[in-house]
Order: sequence, then structure tokens, then C-alpha cells
Amino acid sequence: MWLELGGVLRGACGQLSWPVGALGPRLHWWGPCGVSWARKCHQDGPRRGLSEEDIHRAREARLRKTSRPQLSDRSRERRVPASRISRLASFGGLAVGLGLGVLAEVAKKSLPGGHLQAESSSRQDSSPFLSEANAERIVQTLCTVRGAALKVGQMLSIQDNSFISPQLQRIFERVRQSADFMPRWQMLKVLEEELGKNWQAKVASLEEVPFAAASIGQVHQGMLRDGTEVAVKIQYPGVAQSIQSDVQNLLAVLKMSVALPEGLFAEQSLQALQQELAWECDYRREAASAQNFRQLLADDPFFRVPAVVKELCTARVLGMELAGGIPLDQCQGLSQDIRNQICFQLLRLCLRELFEFRFMQTDPNWANFLYDTSSHKVTLLDFGASREFGTQFTDHYIEVVKAASEGDRDQVLQKSRDLKFLTGFETKAFSDAHVEAVMILGEPFAASGPYDFGAGNTARRIQDLIPVLLQHRLCPPPEETYALHRKLAGAFLACARLRAQIACQDLFQDIYCRYWADRQAQPLPAAF
Repeated sequence: MWLELGGVLRGACGQLSWPVGALGPRLHWWGPCGVSWARKCHQDGPRRGLSEEDIHRAREARLRKTSRPQLSDRSRERRVPASRISRLASFGGLAVGLGLGVLAEVAKKSLPGGHLQAESSSRQDSSPFLSEANAERIVQTLCTVRGAALKVGQMLSIQDNSFISPQLQRIFERVRQSADFMPRWQMLKVLEEELGKNWQAKVASLEEVPFAAASIGQVHQGMLRDGTEVAVKIQYPGVAQSIQSDVQNLLAVLKMSVALPEGLFAEQSLQALQQELAWECDYRREAASAQNFRQLLADDPFFRVPAVVKELCTARVLGMELAGGIPLDQCQGLSQDIRNQICFQLLRLCLRELFEFRFMQTDPNWANFLYDTSSHKVTLLDFGASREFGTQFTDHYIEVVKAASEGDRDQVLQKSRDLKFLTGFETKAFSDAHVEAVMILGEPFAASGPYDFGAGNTARRIQDLIPVLLQHRLCPPPEETYALHRKLAGAFLACARLRAQIACQDLFQDIYCRYWADRQAQPLPAAF
């Protein structure tokens, strides 16, 4: 648990679900076969095309673009390998290329002067496997295949260097910042397979080049016939069917350069990851989750959820209202009071999700939280990793947080055992490290006044405990904690990045009282 939390706290400050940078290829509003909508209307007549009013709305919309992320300047148009054979070939080519790269690097260092250069670097940084040429091979392969392999690479970019070397971290950081987009013909094929050959009738216009490209899909801006601007997410072909093989192939490559510690319980972590990836590839599930959150937060004064466009929702296509705003990490220039309000609301949302809704959007990427300065509201995005939490888990988890907020170390230990986080047979060193990690993360809820997130050294203190936790852990953590702790770490890190100074004790105490009042009034069955 604390390994994932420490890793995310260390590096998630730079993580965005959609890379931000200079916009690459020119935007173009198109119809079928590359024909502009105006031309298509002229050719097919008014019954099958658009009215003059529709065209006028589309042209006006181009002039009032909503604030949004843009493609990284590293992004390129590149075909996605759709079949398992073609994806396996990509990884096979990578393995061969890496082997040749190692031979070339060893030969280069064997030349006069080569040993001197190697000795000037650290032992890890001089690894022939992790040469610059091999780093580029890994980046290019992951950005080509995309899907689960790219997702894992992006996750590893934020992990602690206690088990991922700094050089490997730099490779995956480049992966995180680079995401290619599929060519027009491949995107059209997905749209036709999901929405039908006459899918154009469902929209007034759609931009040819996406404004965001990530690991599982890319996002295009469009407009409905009533003038509503929408974001249409289109999944890369083949990624849903290749989750397990992609992850296994990537881990095989990783094991060529790094040994994963036993305390990581890689098999259980892998199972949790594959389940999350399967959820994220099911856009119907994401649409239902978004609608659920929109209902749960309908009366919330600070958060809003865009409406789902049902006619643009299938297993691999998801249409929602286009949202404007700036990601949380770009709010650092706002006043202290505004930053405090944003962070307070973010923590309030996390606590409500876990202990009131028992349904949480677990992706902490800051681009999933867009702050609108004009309305002073935050729009929530990307509900693919949303999940439920059963009361058997939350009943014990809230008591762990309660004990930490009261400084009760013995109760933290006991409730952690009740939660099945510990077996009761751990070494004293491990038990002490576990309790200390909980106490550190409980400090904001223990402080009687405003807690200064910006002045803390939470990440470093957690990282110092990770070696002990890895060496002595006897059982994997509850599967719920993989996603939960990633989300909580992201919220804490956002508060640190925005240098928030907020009182959290009363916030948690109110949630705690409401939780047990609700449980006693109407006990709820555990979620399965």
C-alpha cells in the first residue's frame, strides 16, 4: 500500500491524463471521406446534409474554442497495431532491438576511452541495457502499441526509485509525455464499427485531429446539430483485447533490467491493474459511472459533471459535453484563498466518495479536474476507473483514519489487522513502519488548526519507510487500496502543489459522524 502511495506522492505532480503542449497538425472539420460538411450538404441535398443554420453554428463554434488541453509536440500520427500478432511483433522487435543495443553499447565502451566514460557515471546509469538508443526504442514501441503497455509505462513514470532505477524513470517520463494518435482511416473505421456507417448524421461536425491522445483512446472536439459542443473519445482498436498480453510483454522487457521485490506482490498488483484497465476500456461502463456521478453531485455547489451524449456512447466511443477550464496544477498563480477553497473541496469530495457514496473516481490525474475561474467551479472528467467500495471495507478503513487523527497508534495497528492489511504475524519493524506511515498521512486530520500542506515533507518521510515495508510484508494489501491510495495520494499532492493551508480535522469529524449515523439508521450490504 505505502509503496504505491509513496511513489505517487513522489511523482504524480507532473502527471496528466492528456499531454499538454504545442498543437501539432492543423485542425480540420470534416465529413465522410474527407469531404467538408458544406460540400457534402451541397452534393447530397438538404435532406441528408446540414441546413444553412447548422453550417453557420459550426463556423461560429470554430471561433469560440473552449479552453482545453492540446496534443504534445512529440505526438505523431501513427497506426495502432490492432491484432494480437501485430502487437506481439512490436514487442518482439523491441526485445531484439534492445539486445542489439546492448551489444552496441558494450562494444562502444570497449573502445579506447569508453571505460573512462562509463566510470564517470553511476553504476545504474552506465547499464548497457538502458542506453540512450535503447531508451528511444522503448519509448517508440510503447507510444506505437499504446493500450495497457503505455498505461503501465505512464504509471511507472511516477514510481519511487527504490525499485525502478532513475534511468528507467526518465524513460517512462518520456513515455508519459508522448502519446501518438491514430490516422484518420483507422479512426473512421472505429466510428463506423461502433456508430454505424451513417454516424455523421449524429453530429454537425467533428475535428479530424484529436486535441488529446492518451494510452487507451484519443479525444476529438465536435458539435451536435443543436450547437452543443462535445468531446468524443474514440478507443484505439485492439487495446481492450490485448490487456493481459500487453502487460505481460512489458513486464518481460522490464525484467531484463530490474528485479521486482517480493514485498511488492507483483502478481496481485498486476491483477488489480488488469481489472482497472478492463474497466477503462469499457466506455459503456464509464458512461454509466459519469451519469451516476452527475446524479450524486447534482446539488453540489462546487463540482459539476458534464452530461453524457447517449447517441454517441458505445463500448468504444464516448461522447460528453465539452468542458472548459484549467487543470489543478495550473492553479498555482491563484490567490491563497482560492487555492485553499479548491483543495478543501477536493478533500471533501474524496471523503464523500469513499464514506458517503462508497463510489469513487480513482484516477488522480490533475487534467481530470478543470477549474473554471469565471464560475469558481471544478468540472470532473474521466470516470473509467470509477469503482464501488463495500461497507465491510469502509467500516474498518474509516476507523483507521479516525485512530490516526487521534494519534492512537495501537488502534491504528488493530484496525489495520481488522482490515486484513496485516496478518498479525509481521515483524515489529514492519508493524512500526506501517503505523508510522498511517500516522504521517493522518496528520492533516489530526491538526487542530489549518494544516500547511506546502510546508510538509510527507513524500520523503513515506519513501524512507518503503524499504522496510517491502522487505517484511507478509501479505498483499486489500485489492481496494490499490486504486484508493492512488486517488488519495493525488489529492494530497494537489494540496501540496497548491500550497494549501486548510483545516481538515472538523471536515473528517463531520464525515465520520455522518457515516456511522447513516450505517446505524440503514445498514447497507457489502458491494460485490
